[in-house]
Amino acid sequence: MSGNTLRLPAEELVISKEVDVLVAGGGPAGVAAAISAARSGARTLLIEQRGFLGGMGTVALVPAFCPYSDGEKAIIRGIGLELLERMKLQCEPDFQERFGAELDWVPIDPEVLKRVYDEAVTESGAEVLLHTIASQTVMDEGGRRVEGIVVVNKSGRSVIKAKTVIDTTGDADLAALAGAPFHKGGEAGELQAATMCYLLTHVDRPRFAQYLIESGDTEQIHQAVQKAQAEGNLPQGRDSVSGLAWIADYLVGVNFGHVFGIDGSRAEDLTRGALEGRQLVRCQLDFFRAYVPGFEQAHLVSTGEQIGIRETRRIVGDYVLTQEDFMNMASFTDDIARNAYFIDIHMARSSGAMHIHHLPPGQSHGVPYRCMLPLGLDNLWVAGRAASSDRVVQGSLRVMPNCFAMGQAAGLAAAMASGADSLSRKVNIAELQRELIRQGAWLGEALSTQN
Repeated sequence: MSGNTLRLPAEELVISKEVDVLVAGGGPAGVAAAISAARSGARTLLIEQRGFLGGMGTVALVPAFCPYSDGEKAIIRGIGLELLERMKLQCEPDFQERFGAELDWVPIDPEVLKRVYDEAVTESGAEVLLHTIASQTVMDEGGRRVEGIVVVNKSGRSVIKAKTVIDTTGDADLAALAGAPFHKGGEAGELQAATMCYLLTHVDRPRFAQYLIESGDTEQIHQAVQKAQAEGNLPQGRDSVSGLAWIADYLVGVNFGHVFGIDGSRAEDLTRGALEGRQLVRCQLDFFRAYVPGFEQAHLVSTGEQIGIRETRRIVGDYVLTQEDFMNMASFTDDIARNAYFIDIHMARSSGAMHIHHLPPGQSHGVPYRCMLPLGLDNLWVAGRAASSDRVVQGSLRVMPNCFAMGQAAGLAAAMASGADSLSRKVNIAELQRELIRQGAWLGEALSTQN
């Protein structure tokens, strides 16, 4: 031991598995990546630190999927749309009747979604290893290739060898461990606020709907929030409800308010976020019962296992998607997805403001393959909210439908690379695009017509 450090003795670790494609992180990007890679014939393993898949939609109870459409048509298709439809079909008949044709803001039934992901991943032929944390990367001598990942779980410490690796941790954990450059938050290190989402039961949706009609309030219940704040029964500086997602007439998911200064890549901050988040939910529950008709008997079913995180690291990739690209609705020769979700940057402090900008209906921009390739690494892809973009575009690109699309492309590309030299930059882009389109993905009219 020396100062604040401790040198551990060298150890030999068992190689517990050898795979073609290792996917780390079981959120939407990871689920889609694992399914895509396995369906392409690659030996695929998906590891997840919790006891279920789903990421923010199940771990953090984010109550609804963001839009799959550009306001006119579905632009997130392929595996992402397939999984949305599978969830609908396993929900209650009333849910299917209300949301069967919907593409945007479909509520999430978290227990159904867990099961849907379990079934879809295992049906694809991918293996799943839950309760497992990736703690270290094993690099080649040149430091450009990830040869394996050290994992820790109840079985101990072991190494998983992989030809290719996909980082879908949401925080670029593996890329950072492997030495990839990244940015975090804004220029001063500020990060979008986090939110503790939750489920309420014993609520009355028809009574709530009648209140909205009679009061002229909105679904975000601005009037009720402002009244409670004026009377000292809600904290000042918190915004209104971001979303109520009605799973049933008696059950609603809630996305409300912010906890500030939480860095989701730090255990200490996640701990503080959990403690503060649950206290804020208690305050909000009292507010709902006292101020919102239909919620008088509301009962808290569950808060998120983790507070919902909107941003941490963003890799520096071969291409950095910019605000100008978003505003110009740019397309790229190596597009692997399209995005139409609005720029949605939540304030970093209670005195801040939300930053929102929408594209015109029917419009979108391309997401190039190069955004998933971290500088300096040859066989690792980063898909999901940590992909290479500036902070403004990350506020748009980070949502679950986009993560599905990027994950599907990363999984297919990794499978293609694992059968050759395992180099991410040697993947034939035209072939990748043709296969994505064949699998149902939408890459814009030009590429779809061309292919």
